[in-house]
Amino acid sequence: MKYIDEFQDPDLARRLLDRIRATVTRPWALMEVCGGQTHTIIRHGIDQLLPDEVELIHGPGCPVCVTPLEVIDKALEIASRPDVVFCSFGDMLRVPGTGRDLFGVRGEGGDVRVVYSPLDALRIAQQNPDRQVVFFGIGFETTAPPNAMTVHQARKLGIRNFSLLVSHVRVPPAIEAIMNSPDCRVQAFLAAGHVCSVMGTGEYPELAERHRVPIVVTGFEPLDILEGVRRTVVQLERGEHTVENAYARAVREEGNPAARAMLDDVFEVTDRAWRGIGVIPSSGWRLSERYREFDAEHRFSVDGIRTVEPAECRAGEVLQGLLKPHECEAFGTVCTPRTPLGATMVSSEGACAAYYLYRRLGAAPARREATSVV
Repeated sequence: MKYIDEFQDPDLARRLLDRIRATVTRPWALMEVCGGQTHTIIRHGIDQLLPDEVELIHGPGCPVCVTPLEVIDKALEIASRPDVVFCSFGDMLRVPGTGRDLFGVRGEGGDVRVVYSPLDALRIAQQNPDRQVVFFGIGFETTAPPNAMTVHQARKLGIRNFSLLVSHVRVPPAIEAIMNSPDCRVQAFLAAGHVCSVMGTGEYPELAERHRVPIVVTGFEPLDILEGVRRTVVQLERGEHTVENAYARAVREEGNPAARAMLDDVFEVTDRAWRGIGVIPSSGWRLSERYREFDAEHRFSVDGIRTVEPAECRAGEVLQGLLKPHECEAFGTVCTPRTPLGATMVSSEGACAAYYLYRRLGAAPARREATSVV
């Protein structure tokens, strides 16, 4: 009850900021992993409220943004086929592939539909037994369980005209890749609470120990972010590098056992390419051999795709935390939400979209008082 009362305290933001200021003695660079956290930070100006010594670096935590161009082009090729109903969440329809997007395919006559659940796509398959129905399954550990469950249901019900185009990625290997980069400046991580609500925190202690970085599991409200920053700065100043759970109202150490069991049954770990970053070993999932018949890549044999990234787009550097969106020459000029060059400007969790939406179009404005955070 004490935590709930404090969480609802309107003065807590100022107190948290005061504690951070009183603790920090030197510069520190923290990376928030989740794109949802990035939008909270930019929308509420949290990065402007923190002391100058604390820098927040935006990580590759947007599933739409890190879906590789090759997979987007495979989706476009499959969706263009006359016997296919291609289903996706709405945020994927405007992600640019090589020369067009899924909206363009729909405009050319392709049967591309927005759904709100993979189970919606499964129902469409049941209702259209003479059509092949494909669901675009992307995301981190958070969205993987419902997609796995849908494939499990398709197999159980004998629905053979349903398949999944899989582009699921895993967060811990991405943290490993970031820390192994020669350009890495990250000294601590704010881990994504929704991912840990599924998978738990078991993979993080080894990362924290090996790279000597604090990892604090954090929620998505402004006060969650501030508390995560406070705990991280305390560890950094003390020379500690442990895993802390600052999102205990949603995250348990073991995660969600039922969801993890479903993942283990339907998927198997594989290497995955991340858009703008490259292939990260053991950083994704694919359908296991038992469910391979529901793999859209296998069913439609979409190989030999050649991709071309826009030369002026620097989204890869943004995703790696090497560049702030407004530091890209194309940002806000040739690249806008209406004319996006990369997924970071399209996705509702993309860093470029956040900077554009909340008018971070140039150099960082002056720091503000804490009262604007809530």
